Amino acid sequence: MQIVRARRVVVDGLERPAAVLVAGERIEAVLPVDLPVDAAREIVLADDEVLLPGLVDTHVHVNEPGRTEWEGFDTATRAAAAGGVTTIVDMPLNALPPTVDVAALEAKQAAAAGQCAVDVGFWGGAVPGNAGELRALHDAGVFGVKCFLLESGVPEFPPLSTDDLTTACSAVAAYGGLLIAHAEDGALVRPAAGRRYADFVASRPPEAEDGAIATLLGVARETGARVHVVHLSAASALPRLAAARAQGVAVSVETCPHYLALTAEEVPDGDTRFKCCPPVREAGNRDALWQGLADGVIDMVVSDHSPSPPALKQLETGDFGTAWGGIASLQVGLPVVWTEARRRGHGLADVVRWMAERPAALVGLPRKGRIAAGADADLVVFAPDAPYAVGQLHHRHPVTPYAGRELSGVVRETWLRGRRVDETPRGRLLRRGAA
Repeated sequence: MQIVRARRVVVDGLERPAAVLVAGERIEAVLPVDLPVDAAREIVLADDEVLLPGLVDTHVHVNEPGRTEWEGFDTATRAAAAGGVTTIVDMPLNALPPTVDVAALEAKQAAAAGQCAVDVGFWGGAVPGNAGELRALHDAGVFGVKCFLLESGVPEFPPLSTDDLTTACSAVAAYGGLLIAHAEDGALVRPAAGRRYADFVASRPPEAEDGAIATLLGVARETGARVHVVHLSAASALPRLAAARAQGVAVSVETCPHYLALTAEEVPDGDTRFKCCPPVREAGNRDALWQGLADGVIDMVVSDHSPSPPALKQLETGDFGTAWGGIASLQVGLPVVWTEARRRGHGLADVVRWMAERPAALVGLPRKGRIAAGADADLVVFAPDAPYAVGQLHHRHPVTPYAGRELSGVVRETWLRGRRVDETPRGRLLRRGAA
């Protein structure tokens, strides 16, 4: 038995004093902070520290096997642990082969085995012609299937037409699964080129997200499928999403740290570290996304960690048209979101709800994302008032728009299932329904 005592613990949606009793890999009980307990080890947090549950990031591109030079399970999961993330779910594309059938899933699991510093689950992929594979992927343990409604950026993961989307959603609804979608309408996206960030943003207007989300919601309503919108950028879609949910459509929504912390106005021309798809938009849009979080229309915040080698980011040319669209942020998401959240009057309990509880609920991991009896003892010691300058990163390529940014909040310690994360990779590979 171990006991962790802290004057500030985020538990049951509140921040309060508590003692967390850990037995092996699980939390045995949450007790009054000063209750005497016979434990083999007692840890008392410093006055400036808060005990959080390990974060759950359900949108991570690890890219292994096949594009391990972009990232990999070793580097990605060490970055996650350093940022207080104890569970990730890996996206099905950018690896080779993409996770569009059980054989590809098994190849990815084999690549991940023995490398992971945190627990790792997997998404499957829905592409044209593989609707017959989706049930098998579900039975093999993926947490859902991802699709694109426009070109994905890699040729081996093509987008779904509206007819393909209907077929995939019908298949997913038949077995009670989950479909997650990159929702932009390719017909409304224009080619981009050059160094001007304003031109790139204009090439992917909010209307592209609005239209694709309308299509997704229509198909979900028709088929009864449970759907999830990934990396919402355009706040203009929020009323449509709220209305669909009120009408009984089973839809959930995520956004990302970069949409909540960055603005188009601050992006220097030619600084392709800021390129992502859909793009970071103007400050007013950012404010509206925060309101969507506060109102509960947006359910969660996850990273969409999508790194690449520096050459693919076109750092020398600064061409937003040809640069890879992805932001590396897995290690820094917590301080990025916390810095902006507290400026807007939100507390750490809100951040835990957005970055731990709700992502865990999305993928059906009841033992993750919370400090409660029976949960995994995934714990984070966080100093919310400590200054943090983004510097050394564990990502394979430390190319990020947050480099040098002054933030608030330092992750001082991360526990995975009752033990502090160290150099020994103890992460497990998770299956839907088994964790």
